[in-house]
Amino acid sequence: MGDEAFLRARERPADQPAEYPPLPEALVVPVYDNHTHLDIRDGEHGLDYREQLDRASSVGVRGVVQVGTDLATSQWSAEIAAREPRVLAAVALHPNEAPEIERRGALDDQLAGIAELASRPRVRAVGETGLDFFRTGEDGRAAQIRSFEAHIEIAKQSGLALQIHDRDAHREVVEVLERVGAPERTVFHCFSGDAEFAQLVAEHGWFLSFAGTVTFKNAPALREALEAVPRSSLLVETDAPYLTPMPFRGRPNSAYLIPHTLRSMADTLGTDVSMLAAQISSNTELVYGAWDSDPVDAPPGPFDEHE
Repeated sequence: MGDEAFLRARERPADQPAEYPPLPEALVVPVYDNHTHLDIRDGEHGLDYREQLDRASSVGVRGVVQVGTDLATSQWSAEIAAREPRVLAAVALHPNEAPEIERRGALDDQLAGIAELASRPRVRAVGETGLDFFRTGEDGRAAQIRSFEAHIEIAKQSGLALQIHDRDAHREVVEVLERVGAPERTVFHCFSGDAEFAQLVAEHGWFLSFAGTVTFKNAPALREALEAVPRSSLLVETDAPYLTPMPFRGRPNSAYLIPHTLRSMADTLGTDVSMLAAQISSNTELVYGAWDSDPVDAPPGPFDEHE
């Protein structure tokens, strides 16, 4: 299947600059980006996923979890992970997709497709799944919940981590996890709650993944949440091409910008950047396993541009 088949272009607002930020100072101790979307090009001239990975490698980001949001991008994620040693895959139907898929009568079939992808060797997570009540109205909630419950079961049956998308639905997400039973390794991607909710998540043994939003000037509650939990609960991510960290908010995001978020987190916690990087790297491998534990099936030569 060609690399270009599922690549999508993000529509960039006209008032936002399209230039990617410069490379940051490299980390001494490397980390992983545990949630990114290499399949989404930022604008017409977005970076190829291999260029993004090369830039990330050059600044101490040793690997990424490439996250699917529908059946097509989940398949793309699994296929890229199968031949790129710096990539592991997460597969799922995004909660905002579930109501429309349900309306078409295709939810069960597509969930079966996700379950098949979850069995592939370098697929290490089911996600991003969860609940999003910001974009989806009351009429779509039942489909979101049904899809979320099914994804939880796929993760448990496959022995995979669960990556949760939670927007304006903190209480409801926890209710579903408690009722159905959360997988052993559960991650709140792009954590968006306050300190009280962060403590609740950590007390359950779940992980909190912080994105560039923790660097924003208008996000003191996120920094309070970061300070409220054990460092053994922390992960870091980009959610690229979105949520670019300061000082480049509004410009395209990519995995190579993780050092900005990590250094901001270390500053908030009053700790050494390398110590925090070592802790988060260890946490990430605990959740997803080692990036080199399953061999890749790479082509014998350089990737062809249209492969």
